[in-house]
Amino acid sequence: MGSYRISAFIFDLDGVLTDTSELHFLAWKRLADEEGIPFTRQDNEALRGVSRRESLRRLLKGRSVTEEQALEMMERKNRYYRRMLSELSPANLLPGAVKFVENARNRGIKVAVASVSKNTRVVIERLGIGGLLDAVADGYCVVNYKPSPDIFIFAAGAVGTPVSECVVFEDAEAGVEAALRAGMRVVGLGPTERVGKANLVLPDLSRARVDEIISILSGTGIPA
Repeated sequence: MGSYRISAFIFDLDGVLTDTSELHFLAWKRLADEEGIPFTRQDNEALRGVSRRESLRRLLKGRSVTEEQALEMMERKNRYYRRMLSELSPANLLPGAVKFVENARNRGIKVAVASVSKNTRVVIERLGIGGLLDAVADGYCVVNYKPSPDIFIFAAGAVGTPVSECVVFEDAEAGVEAALRAGMRVVGLGPTERVGKANLVLPDLSRARVDEIISILSGTGIPA
């Protein structure tokens, strides 16, 4: 089996570098309550890694709304979420995340964030990690969201790196699928039942080692 060069790490944001999933849940839950729609934490898991519009579609569970109503609901949810974001700070970074990114940069690896959230840049600013990133790809950069590979391909272009030399760090099934479709290797963070299709599965970044990941994945072929 051949060896593969690794030149860039591309990170999803929520669930990988920080965890704003509780804020998303509370915002969607408030909207659902206002609309009289049952919405549980289990329902919220199905929204992980997908766009705001697709999240709304899943939340509605087949209920019919006009385009005007859908736009209003998405804006209302985002308004609730952004209010809660005002209290986000570097304390909300997940354990080991910054150290891992710093170690990657010190090794000469380019670093990008790729998230379909249109609040990505606000979150990065609140977390204070903008200076560690070579590029940011967010929901404004592409039309097709995960599991489409577009966001990761855009991020690879932004750091000037071939897709075959990129490793994606993802915590969502849709994100893992998107990265594989982009022709990249993937580190899945979280339970195997969610990210088991990744080339390598780890619980999180707290004990992850840059050299170890490169060693494992540089000898791993890209899935067909």
